Amino acid sequence: MLAVIIERLRPATLVDELVVATTTEAEDDPVVALAEQMGVASFRGSRDDCLDRYYRAAKSFEATVVARLTADNPVVDGGFVDTLVQAFFAADPPCHYLAPGPGFPVGMSCEILSFDALEAAWREDADPASREHVTQFVRRRADRFSVAVAPAERDDSQIRWTVDHPEDLERVRALFADLGTLTFDWRRALSFATEPGPVRGG
Repeated sequence: MLAVIIERLRPATLVDELVVATTTEAEDDPVVALAEQMGVASFRGSRDDCLDRYYRAAKSFEATVVARLTADNPVVDGGFVDTLVQAFFAADPPCHYLAPGPGFPVGMSCEILSFDALEAAWREDADPASREHVTQFVRRRADRFSVAVAPAERDDSQIRWTVDHPEDLERVRALFADLGTLTFDWRRALSFATEPGPVRGG
């Protein structure tokens, strides 16, 4: 699934570099090997302190803006990321954090945040549970950070494309098989999933 996600993100035009941020645990050696095989950079950091891992990865690659994605959402593609990056830079007033708003299918997720906001969270967030989820400190401090959402065109939140359970994996595999390619546009998948007929990935 990680290999599929990497291939689907390659077409993004507003992303300077893809980085697989994984842990220093030996069990994640295959993750680093896969990234190397696919010509993608990797960074290894804390297993439990995900905020620390993201911050150190971003600092290592001199990122000024970070697009955070997780490997359990294989339908996200480069075009979707580009749309969110554009919305981040177009926000008026400027924002520190942007994510998809309500209405997108579950699993169409990508968070865009400034390095400055990421660094502030890294320095100040003392809650291990919050640090595990990386961006909670920023999202909860509306008094300090400007948080924005990219609005969905309609409510497709009944569609589930994240992979947390075996049945989720079966659903997403069926969607990819029906579309017949790894690099379909996510909107094509949405049209397919909402067409009348057999189960369509929803």
